[in-house]
Amino acid sequence: MEEQKKVPRPDPIIIHLGDMGRYQFLYCMLIFLSKFPSGWVTMSHIFLSAKGEYYCESGKDVDPCTDKCKSATFDRTIFTDTINMSFDLSCDRFWLASLSQSLVMGGIMSGAMIFGILSDKYGRRITFIIECIVQLVFGVVAAFSVNYPMYALFRFLHATATGGQMTTSFVLIMEIIGPKYRETMNILYQIPFNLGHATLPLFSYFLRDWHYFYLSFSLFSIVYFIYICVIFESPRWLFTTGRLEESIPIVEKIARRNGRPPENIEKIRPEMEAAFQQLALSGTKKKSSILDLFRTPNIRRNTIIMMYEWYNVCMVYYGSAQFISTLSGNIFLNVFISGILGVPGTILCVFMTKYLGRRVTMVISNAISACGFLMIACVTTLKPTMVVVFAIVGLFGASITFPNTYMYAGEIFPTLVRTTGMGLCSCFGRFGSMIAPFITSDLALYSPVIPPIVYAAIACIGFVLTFFLPETKGRNVPETIEDGEALHFRKTD
Repeated sequence: MEEQKKVPRPDPIIIHLGDMGRYQFLYCMLIFLSKFPSGWVTMSHIFLSAKGEYYCESGKDVDPCTDKCKSATFDRTIFTDTINMSFDLSCDRFWLASLSQSLVMGGIMSGAMIFGILSDKYGRRITFIIECIVQLVFGVVAAFSVNYPMYALFRFLHATATGGQMTTSFVLIMEIIGPKYRETMNILYQIPFNLGHATLPLFSYFLRDWHYFYLSFSLFSIVYFIYICVIFESPRWLFTTGRLEESIPIVEKIARRNGRPPENIEKIRPEMEAAFQQLALSGTKKKSSILDLFRTPNIRRNTIIMMYEWYNVCMVYYGSAQFISTLSGNIFLNVFISGILGVPGTILCVFMTKYLGRRVTMVISNAISACGFLMIACVTTLKPTMVVVFAIVGLFGASITFPNTYMYAGEIFPTLVRTTGMGLCSCFGRFGSMIAPFITSDLALYSPVIPPIVYAAIACIGFVLTFFLPETKGRNVPETIEDGEALHFRKTD
């Protein structure tokens, strides 16, 4: 006997709020502000450790790292002070500059994982506010570091808070927007990251001392104290974890501010209570752990593939951005180009995911990245200008993949483990971004074709694996583990 097709439950939150009301839109715009530090913290290393020539004062032909040189110094023509100059990261200590950036990516990774679990356990709002406060404190302290260990420690802690903020803020947006506008808002949410990356040269151009440069973007977190007054707990999280009496007033408040008629607002309580009863009768769990991402076959497959897609895009995006930043002598222009390229890629992603779906968009964007780097690796007679063009193609493909991975992961993982799942994916993504600088710089010393070959191979594997992910366009966000297990790559309905 053929199994009867399961009719999906109506979304208990969006059915009362609408896909995108005016209050939801304003709420999302406020949270968008919290994304700027992700670009500033992760990409600022380019200026913090900008290379100034280290030379011997007694003679420029003398190696400054040998005993023959009595006195060595840095060229401060472009930057008056960098961490290399402040902490004497030269000669056999030069590798410490790269280590500090690896610690930043490790902090982003740790923060996404730790705060993701805390957010699922204790709520989105309190976790988000703590992240904003911690981000401000550690950022300001890092700017006044007096030695390298202090700098490395507080850069790590600053990045940890930023990594948690990136994940929690995204989930806050995703859980309040309906399927009709979810892809648009969740993808546009990535634009502040691109703008943060692109505006770093502006800070650095006028503030050539790394202390003031770091302090300038760290102090921006003061603005986030406004969130204490305007951010509410996710009604979806409250509903799913059994706190119905706290969820209903929030839904009623948003519906009222969205301009819903009084008769509709009166129906919210009885209809949400009925929906909650249905959820309770289904026997689904209200508590969860990271193990739930691997217990069942479909969720396990989706989790593993999504982890790789994050690893893929972080490695290719950060690697190609660093690669482009070395193509010309003007560091300010290079970084601006690397950052601003993400804006058109993100906007294009909105239309592609809306009309083509998440899976097809990821297939195409991975193919673009792979083709761009394959051309650099395979055609050795390319002129330098064409190398730049194809590197930009590779970065452009990654700039489309990047926002799609955020939205795709958010739509695949159930509410009970959503921030945990996204935190795990972000964790693997940071491994890719930690490795990327070594591929771009160190492996290139052996052969200039190795970095583009590696990036092309990573993108090619992502291209193939995407075919084994389910399409989530137009579907209700999975609430329970059972909902998440129902997502299979062969199902198109």
